[in-house]
Amino acid sequence: MKAEVQREKIVFVLPDMPGGGTERVVAMLANEYARRGYQVAILLFAGSRTAYPLDERIEVFIAGQASGGNPLIQIRRLVKMRRFYRANAGCHIFAFSVRGSIFSAIAAAGIPHSFLVSERNDPSRMSGKWLRDWSYRRADRIVLQTEDMKECFAENIRKKSVVIPNPVAGGMPEPYTGERQKRIVSVGRLQPQKNHKLLLDAFAAFCKIHPDYELHIFGVGELENDLKKQAAALGIDEKVFFRGFSDHVQEQIRDSAMFVLSSDYEGISNSMIEALSMGVPVISTDCPVGGSRAYIEDGVSGLLTPVGDAQALTAAMRKIAENPDFARMLSANGAGIREKYSLEKIADRFLEAAGMFVKNSQ
Repeated sequence: MKAEVQREKIVFVLPDMPGGGTERVVAMLANEYARRGYQVAILLFAGSRTAYPLDERIEVFIAGQASGGNPLIQIRRLVKMRRFYRANAGCHIFAFSVRGSIFSAIAAAGIPHSFLVSERNDPSRMSGKWLRDWSYRRADRIVLQTEDMKECFAENIRKKSVVIPNPVAGGMPEPYTGERQKRIVSVGRLQPQKNHKLLLDAFAAFCKIHPDYELHIFGVGELENDLKKQAAALGIDEKVFFRGFSDHVQEQIRDSAMFVLSSDYEGISNSMIEALSMGVPVISTDCPVGGSRAYIEDGVSGLLTPVGDAQALTAAMRKIAENPDFARMLSANGAGIREKYSLEKIADRFLEAAGMFVKNSQ
């Protein structure tokens, strides 16, 4: 770490904030640090949206829009980023994006700063790993979400990595204790990684036994029309509701019968964490890189099913729907993560990883 610089300003770097798990964590941490009195900025290099509420003291710097691979746009972006880093010499860069780490490693070269990178997905899935690893070798600290992630990197990156899980947002609704609605919910972008097609197949089989249940899918993405067509083909379109993006999703899912994460791979799903913390019984695929397994003890605080296995997912849904006492046990045990992974504790761990003085979080 660069002990000679002043560690007063934290700069989060990511492409855009249209609404997603990574963006939500950044908003949570940025708001927490602003509350503690740190100077905080969010540098967006491929967009200008901020879907989540931000403290008015947080600076939002727009370095450019999506480039579509255009080198001229990328060069202009780098020039703007370099000007920003010059004006904020001595800052702590917290890159929550692989591309953000690459652009920052170039733009901040030779300017006093410290550099933390937070890997937010399955590292083995990325193309162009050599460029990612080049930027990671220039970082002071790499934050990974699970121990399994370490195995994806060479020793020179593993030795400066630290595992920090995702936080549970402060102010989450309390666990629901009344009779739950016959509603299954899923929250996540409508993209291939999340494998909502598997969820629809499993729900179609579940509906043959429990026709009084509905499936509500929160999120937006390029697969929405395809998923609607699949639901119609399966004959469940009247039971499946696509709810789009919502910044009040916690209140909307709190009294649901169960939450399902059907992903092929994940870092850590924030929506899964929030469901657990509110006591919604959770089913998740046991997907790489171990994020769900880090929070769920199978059969105790939630249910884990094999990736891509629709029959196992249907069986897990039935187990919760047909065993109320079991569902209540999962609810109570899942809600225990609220204290273990509180925002204050996770925010402290990021500061410690960056070598920063931890200001009073009380």
